[in-house]
Amino acid sequence: MATNRNLRFKTSRRFGVNIYGHPKALKRQVAETRQKKQSEYGVQLAEKQKVKAMYNLLEKQFYRYYDKARRMSGVVGENLLFLLETRLDNLVYRAGFARSIRQARQMVTHGLINVDGKRVDIPSYPVRAGQVISLREAYRANEMFKQSFQELKPFDLPYIEKSFDNWTATLTRFPQRDELPYKDEVNETNIVELYSK
Repeated sequence: MATNRNLRFKTSRRFGVNIYGHPKALKRQVAETRQKKQSEYGVQLAEKQKVKAMYNLLEKQFYRYYDKARRMSGVVGENLLFLLETRLDNLVYRAGFARSIRQARQMVTHGLINVDGKRVDIPSYPVRAGQVISLREAYRANEMFKQSFQELKPFDLPYIEKSFDNWTATLTRFPQRDELPYKDEVNETNIVELYSK
């Protein structure tokens, strides 16, 4: 299976966004150098690469999401973000079961996550409104998961309802654009324009 092996901190510094959620990702200071003005294409490409990195996807898979978003009714760019946001591995990360998108993906592929009480090991599984994500009971005593879910609580999103006692997170509805955790850091229009050429 193909894997994204890009350097996490370097990617975060390149885009100026803490993509992987690591506390030290943006700490290293880089000497300021004079950079060339980016072309329109360069800006659009950088935006696509940033969103791909945020969701830990490779090009072919990312394009499939764009193609699906294009066929849906509504705004293509927003559809794309909503499809990405409701992937199972992403919701495991947003719910706080994992500390990074990479860890969330690994947890799903290793079978640690249930959806509506059934084990699901497909990171790209599309979660629908009303479905309940939970950590399997055998892993709830693990200190790392306990600290991530019950103590750190990194995201507080209106479309995810958490039950800390039951170790569950429910996708209550489809998210709105202005509710996304990176709402000010992403310009999805650039991605749509890039693919539309």
